Amino acid sequence: MNRPSLILGVIKSRIFAVLAIAACSLSVFCLYSRRVNAQDALDAAPPAKAVVSVPPVVMAYEEADAKKAPPSGAVVFAGSSSIQLWTSLAKDFPEIPVINRGIGGALIQDCTQFADQIIITYKPRIVVLYAGTNDLDYGNKTPEEVFSEYKAFVNKVHAALPDTRIIFISINPTVARWKEETNDLEANYLIENYALTTNSPVEKLSYIESHTLVLGLDGHPQPKLLRSDGQHFNADGYKLWKSIIKPRILAFAKEDGVQFNSKRRGQLF
Repeated sequence: MNRPSLILGVIKSRIFAVLAIAACSLSVFCLYSRRVNAQDALDAAPPAKAVVSVPPVVMAYEEADAKKAPPSGAVVFAGSSSIQLWTSLAKDFPEIPVINRGIGGALIQDCTQFADQIIITYKPRIVVLYAGTNDLDYGNKTPEEVFSEYKAFVNKVHAALPDTRIIFISINPTVARWKEETNDLEANYLIENYALTTNSPVEKLSYIESHTLVLGLDGHPQPKLLRSDGQHFNADGYKLWKSIIKPRILAFAKEDGVQFNSKRRGQLF
């Protein structure tokens, strides 16, 4: 092969190599561009809305309301199963109109999430909240997180009903959840302290202590006050609980202008 041909061959091979490298670089660039554009599209797309599952008991409350609307200006009891299972609530509070909107198994965040349906819609003068025990147990939340959830609940209700008083009943001790006693006490303390220091004619917050008063003389939960599950009050438990919190709630009801029943016949909604 003569020298000019050899030189020409080398030049051609180098040209092909450069073209091959360029083609490869272009391919990589295009692939990267597609990925970037795809990611940009994902970033620009609105987040999918979470599907909220409404508890059957909340739907049942809404159906009952459609048939007979509860009165406004009443006292709403909200919270977890200890409220929902309080079937004698109207009988125990015949002096005032009460609305039971407990949700079995609820965390505080559930009460907040469904506050529009189970609280705000009734425009109550007072909201009585008993919740937090489930948060500390299977919710695996710390006392500080329970306190944060409580404040979120307060903010949600007071944003819509600034003149409504919110009463928190202390988390009670039980046999089944005695291991949470330290956390119960800490969560109660955080909420009580906040309610006492924040309460004002503008920010109506109150706290009722029942935790220590349902303990036995030995400082432990009393099985005789609980159902067989060692967790929920039986009739005797509710009787004691009522004797502790009722005087305070009636005093607040009088102060906040709740309409008392002249015939003292309790009616539950």
